[in-house]
Amino acid sequence: MATIRLTMAQALVAAIAAQRTVIDGETVPLFAGVWAIFGHGNVAGLGEALFAVRDRLPTLRAHHEQAMAHAAIAFAKAARRRRMMAVTSSIGPGATNMVTAAAVAHVNRLPLLLLPGDVFAGRRPDPVLQQIEDFGDGTVSANDCFRPVSRYFDRITRPEQIIPAFERAMQVLTDPAECGPVTLALCQDVQTEAYDFPSQFFAERIWQPCRPRPDATRLAETATLIKTSKRPLVIAGGGVLYSEAERDLAEFCLTHGVPAAETQAGKSALPHDHPLNLGAIGVTGTGAANAAAQQADVVLAIGTRLQDFTTGSRALFAEACRIIGLNTQPFDAGKHRAQPLVADARAGLAELGTALHGWTAPATWTEQAKAGRTAWLDTAARYLAASNAALPSDAEVIGAVQRRSRPDDVVLCAAGGLPGELHKLWQPGAPGGYHMEYGYSCMGYEIAGGLGAKLADPARDVIVMVGDGSYLMMNSEIATSIMLGAKLIIVVLDNRGFGCINRLQNATGGAPFNNLLRDTRHVTLPEIDFASHAASLGAIAHKVAGITELEAALDAARGHDRTSVIVIDTDPLRSTDAGGHWWEVAVPEVSERAEIEASRRNYIEALRRRGH
Repeated sequence: MATIRLTMAQALVAAIAAQRTVIDGETVPLFAGVWAIFGHGNVAGLGEALFAVRDRLPTLRAHHEQAMAHAAIAFAKAARRRRMMAVTSSIGPGATNMVTAAAVAHVNRLPLLLLPGDVFAGRRPDPVLQQIEDFGDGTVSANDCFRPVSRYFDRITRPEQIIPAFERAMQVLTDPAECGPVTLALCQDVQTEAYDFPSQFFAERIWQPCRPRPDATRLAETATLIKTSKRPLVIAGGGVLYSEAERDLAEFCLTHGVPAAETQAGKSALPHDHPLNLGAIGVTGTGAANAAAQQADVVLAIGTRLQDFTTGSRALFAEACRIIGLNTQPFDAGKHRAQPLVADARAGLAELGTALHGWTAPATWTEQAKAGRTAWLDTAARYLAASNAALPSDAEVIGAVQRRSRPDDVVLCAAGGLPGELHKLWQPGAPGGYHMEYGYSCMGYEIAGGLGAKLADPARDVIVMVGDGSYLMMNSEIATSIMLGAKLIIVVLDNRGFGCINRLQNATGGAPFNNLLRDTRHVTLPEIDFASHAASLGAIAHKVAGITELEAALDAARGHDRTSVIVIDTDPLRSTDAGGHWWEVAVPEVSERAEIEASRRNYIEALRRRGH
């Protein structure tokens, strides 16, 4: 057997560079690059190996480990899991900075290869700088934090272990059901140790999407269930987009007269102007989608994990409603006592469509859904329109961005009040035009995520919408976007604090406390100049006085040669009160405040009405 003598790190990067996929008939690298911040745990071994292949496998430098992992996650999401990136850091804080990002990828079922350095396998110099020492377990390192947030975890303590570990990693990263983050912790000394690796380990390998077909018996049962329904509803999740099944879904709904609603991850799976697209569902849903969900007798949930924002804390659907879980992952397909239909979204829709040939939903149900859609669009337009208020609401800012957007734009967000407003109100122009990280609702994802989305599809303008709270948590990748020539348009909505949680606090009877800056412990309230800060990072930045100036600034940003940051003050109290649904947030059972006691009574009554 032919062998090549390499260090473990050299072998790993050579194997990564050899992975391929086919997109639109063109064979391209599966890994678009490796994000790296070097330290003593990876610079000598993995750093040297990456330098040697830099022309085939680009190494990108960011400014924060969590941010570069967010960028890699957003890249994979924008690429619909067809391509991905790896991320490496040193052992210590560089590694643990990436744990939050690993959780983001885990919750959202997105491929991410994490390569943190690790302590010396030989333990000769223990304890080394940054080493975590467990008093009762000598095998533990900081990287054990990755275990619960990785789909596959391995620690490489001998160079030859990378062969089976990398093979397992690739199976997980490319499997539609198992997909998620993989962590290969690379011991510092082992990275530099040599081994005679079999040459076939470096052979080019092409990974194509796997499309599992549904079981025939389950398919027949599902078709029978749908045929007997009077008020069927589709819920489109992110799996529709990852399967590239948006056209199949649009045709399925039209052919069978079934209305559809979209989760945060599934939004843009249906064209906004599709006559049966009822828009967002659940806690942040439209009036049309939630009304249909409450009346539905059968729900076909496609590619969604049915988390509480989608199901209204399990209270949105009628007790007699039957759920069908069309999903590649059996764990998700069977949730909420669902009839599981384990299959790829595109393959499942195709075979289900054939099984339903000639069947359509009752015309009264289809027409009722269309009327509900029309009524909601009229309602939404009122919230999106500019008002004469001293400070605009988030919805009014969204309206301005929408009016100045183009069909192929991508709007990107992650946390705070904006995801709810965007879910209800944004009108995507094309598939993938709505990029929301709301599985983990991770503050700080926005700007780094925008960078990853832009790298995945440079032809599309990426408009990042971010609150002042998230901006302050993580903004360093503005500088990275300029360094890489990945132009973003960033709109910062400054409501002077955590406005979303302040509203939730008030809604549950709490006193305004520790959310808005004015309600926190302070000697002097900060006056943060976000525009000057962004400009100091290299962006073209300025603050606008209102909606009219915002629209003009958005137009100007199109012509800028680098990232633009536009700052606007907003009202922290106003939000879209139309649509939406109850969400279970526990209220204290004992309190000295009458407001809390009243809220607790309302909470208990809400549980009783919903049969909880």
